[in-house]
Amino acid sequence: MYLDQRCLTCIYDQSKRVGTLLNLTSEQKNAIDSLARRLIEDFDTDQTPPHNAAPLYEAIARLLGIRDLYGDFKKASSLKAKAFLPLCQTHIEQSTAPLLSALKTAVAGNVIDLAAVMLYDLSEELEKIYHTPFAIDDFSALQATLQKTKTLVYLADNAGEEIFDKLCIQTIRRLYPTIDVYYFVRGRPIINDLTYEDAMASGMDEVATLVDSGVPTPGLAFELMSPSARELYEKADCILSKGMGNFECLNERSDDPIFFLFKVKCQVVAEAVGATLGDIVCKKS
Repeated sequence: MYLDQRCLTCIYDQSKRVGTLLNLTSEQKNAIDSLARRLIEDFDTDQTPPHNAAPLYEAIARLLGIRDLYGDFKKASSLKAKAFLPLCQTHIEQSTAPLLSALKTAVAGNVIDLAAVMLYDLSEELEKIYHTPFAIDDFSALQATLQKTKTLVYLADNAGEEIFDKLCIQTIRRLYPTIDVYYFVRGRPIINDLTYEDAMASGMDEVATLVDSGVPTPGLAFELMSPSARELYEKADCILSKGMGNFECLNERSDDPIFFLFKVKCQVVAEAVGATLGDIVCKKS
């Protein structure tokens, strides 16, 4: 999904959010503002929003001398998400369609997104998610694919979401015990996306093989994957892609066995996927 002019405003607003969330000084905020304005002028409209956003965030991190801008926020997000585990586990265990409930649990976690235009309350989302149908519903196709899947690649998104991804993967492995699951994370800190270190801290290695994709963008840029990650990706029988960033990078790859799973949080993505703001999506590529 190529950069839309509306994405420029969105990414600029994201850069301003750094100053607010990190309680920066006015001088630091002004420096980030100048940096963002300068870099955004040179954005490449033939690239995706994640491709364009990554260098800006890397420049902000260098400016502030902070390797992981949202490290503390990511830890807090995962801690908050853990408080909802009993509720989610009960829903899945008591469900007559546990896979569907597990996928919706994973989508509920997708509201944890600092890069989104629209922000949602996690507790409110969990209250309604199990009663909300997918606006684009390829669940039956996903279920049929999983029944014959040997290798599943699960593309992670934001920190905090992995707590719900873990429940989803546990359910998949219980229903399809012969599946090997590979959980792909970012190659280094970028916004609040999940890294290998973040995933290990949440025990994701207990339910899947963790894979450092090597990708530095807030969305899985296929051409930036490490050779070992790309080999796993290309041999997968099924790819479960969480979040809008991954969709923005991979939605043109129509031959890949991808199912996109996310909540629609921006108008540009809504138009690209054929849904409306606030919808939840389970879409086959």
